[in-house]
Amino acid sequence: MADVDTSQTPDADEALAQEVRSWLAANWSGAPVDAAGHRQWLAKVVEARWAVPRWPAEWGGRGLPDGQARIIERAFAAVGAPGSGQDRTNLWANTLLAYGQPELKQKLVPRLLRGEVGMCLLYSEPGAGSDLAGLRTRAERRSDAAHGDHFVVNGQKVWTSNAATAEYGMLVARTDWDVPKHQGISFFFCPMKQPGVDVRPLRQVTNESHFNEVFLTDAIVPAANQLGDLGQGWSVLQTALAYERSLMGEQARGPRSGAAESTAEEPLIALAREAGKLGDPLIRQELARVVAYKKLNALNTARAKADLAQGTSSPIMSLGKLAMSRILHEEARLRTALLGPESLLEGPGHPRAEDANFLSLNAYFTSIGGGTDQIQRNIIGERVLGLPKEPEVDRDVPFRQVRGG
Repeated sequence: MADVDTSQTPDADEALAQEVRSWLAANWSGAPVDAAGHRQWLAKVVEARWAVPRWPAEWGGRGLPDGQARIIERAFAAVGAPGSGQDRTNLWANTLLAYGQPELKQKLVPRLLRGEVGMCLLYSEPGAGSDLAGLRTRAERRSDAAHGDHFVVNGQKVWTSNAATAEYGMLVARTDWDVPKHQGISFFFCPMKQPGVDVRPLRQVTNESHFNEVFLTDAIVPAANQLGDLGQGWSVLQTALAYERSLMGEQARGPRSGAAESTAEEPLIALAREAGKLGDPLIRQELARVVAYKKLNALNTARAKADLAQGTSSPIMSLGKLAMSRILHEEARLRTALLGPESLLEGPGHPRAEDANFLSLNAYFTSIGGGTDQIQRNIIGERVLGLPKEPEVDRDVPFRQVRGG
């Protein structure tokens, strides 16, 4: 008689749910008041092996299937506790675990899960945004007594969030100029706190400076910080982008003042009620459209994440990312319509209008970051719907011969 797997029986599920609820009751006392408290909480979650339950035990996981991992995540969400589900959401740790060298994984994976390492993305360049494979930042391999086996990096990146405070940047750079553009790229964890890295903030239309341009001048990256094989960084990048698009498709930045989120009710419905327009049939139709988009996107994102295995990418993530972009633009348009002339105001004395204007402008972040809406449509058309690829005249040309703008 074959052995029966009891790990996913209803009794096992209930025992797991009871275990995590009991642990939360004994350890969770409410949201941390500062960053240090947040990190201390994450350390507890990691130590108890709730942070990455799908991962193997050697990396702090429990080796659980997705269904049981979600039992843990739901228990955490029920009390508002962060830290679980990082095996789905932690872009940095998941990419490193899948492709990093053993020494680097041992050094950084636990710290990444505990929120102790500031990170940024060194992808886009002034001449390589939508066509990221056209990047020209150069990484040349060297070896000497001072730095050992390492790469010397020269180039420029742009639109980099958190670059000023990051300890490492996930860097894509060209290591071979004599092969087609997708084949000569390598992927690194680049140390940011060194003389060869110059970070300059960019002023945004929202009057913030979250983004930066980064100049790399003879920056040193240890060879041990290479992820994946030399020249095969494009595959590593696709995994990293899948996690990034997953996050952007699931959640978006809220209003600055918080006024729009001051009720448990759907914020747009609350705003329509406050404006006395909830009975307007046209407004109700628009509200229903936005709420339906949100619900459908949540279901699609859950499906995509369930299919996303460690170290892989999924074109379905592009659906969620594109959908979130449309949701944010639709929400911004509807907020403005509900406020009417009041939407022309701004400042702390007019929080509703301030939020509407900020969200309208900030919606473009999701339309651009992680690959533009146009790029997502190409991915969906080619890899989800099976439509013919757009022509690329330089796809099979050695990159050294590709004409630059």
